[in-house]
Amino acid sequence: MKNTIRLANALPSIPTSAGGIARLACTRLRDARVDLAPIVSAAGMTIDDIEDRKRRIDARAQIKLLEHAARELQDDCFGFRLAQDFELGEIGLLYYVMASSEHLGDALQTGGRYCAINNEGVRLRASLERGFAVGFEYVNIDRSSDRHHAEFWLIALVRICRALTDGRLVPKQVKLKHYRRETPSDVRTHLGCDIEFAADVDEVLFPAQIGALAVVGADLHLNRMLLEYADEALSDRASRRTSVRSRVEDQIAQLLPHGKANAEAVARRLGMSRRTLARALSSEGLGFLNVLAAFRIALARRYLEEAELPISEVAWLLGYSEVSSFSHAFVRWTGITPRAYRSSNDARRSDDTKPQVPGTE
Repeated sequence: MKNTIRLANALPSIPTSAGGIARLACTRLRDARVDLAPIVSAAGMTIDDIEDRKRRIDARAQIKLLEHAARELQDDCFGFRLAQDFELGEIGLLYYVMASSEHLGDALQTGGRYCAINNEGVRLRASLERGFAVGFEYVNIDRSSDRHHAEFWLIALVRICRALTDGRLVPKQVKLKHYRRETPSDVRTHLGCDIEFAADVDEVLFPAQIGALAVVGADLHLNRMLLEYADEALSDRASRRTSVRSRVEDQIAQLLPHGKANAEAVARRLGMSRRTLARALSSEGLGFLNVLAAFRIALARRYLEEAELPISEVAWLLGYSEVSSFSHAFVRWTGITPRAYRSSNDARRSDDTKPQVPGTE
């Protein structure tokens, strides 16, 4: 059990996203008259998460939602197509900071700096080492489990570069880490080149001079103002990660296996009284029981994605003395059993990583 406790404490923080891509996907599902509830639930979210545009969601849940939506719509290029026609302004502050920059290279480097405002699970990068390369990396997220979300990001990056320069820029090379047998014809037409799949990076490479292109409509005064807002937003994200809630969650993860994840024990470990803890959480609009319930559900999903953890140990880590009690609770939270949840994740990973048979795409 000591090894399991170490695993629990070593699990990285859960990255969140603004949820814009998930909401775009849900709009597409609604347009197709698909019942959202089971798809959203299977991805680990609720309808309220989608309806409340101010609510941030688990970045991994957003990835899962796109995979489920693609299956439901039987669209093997769902991520590619979803990114081709959305309004870039929906990206929000991050887009307008880039759009007011002086040069394309500046814009993308700025995008990398502030990317966490929109998605803590993706790190954007721009480099001039081998030409003008724009790419992204996942942070605390299993890249092998994803296709559609990465393909959305690829097309969105190319569209941003074209929109900012008002030109149909054609990449020299495009790479994605996941496997496809070939580049879909409509995607090849959109990009102007093929994609190298099963590559070592997720990246779009342009000729070096592209980075020096002027951004059409650049406004340096507006840019300075927006950078101040972006700094505040980024600082807010950082402060939330060190908030009372995050400190409480750290203690809950350690106390749950021993059945002692109560407000009094958490307050004592944080060096405060139970009343002080209640006031501190209230200042963030929270109550202890709400934090405990939400974090327990998030931990349950995270633990079940660790294939080496038996479900009996997952139950113990979450403070359940009986597997049946955990199973009943998990069904109440998600509508499916822990075993079914794990099997669906294993099947999805297997489908995403195995080579496709020609003619089945």
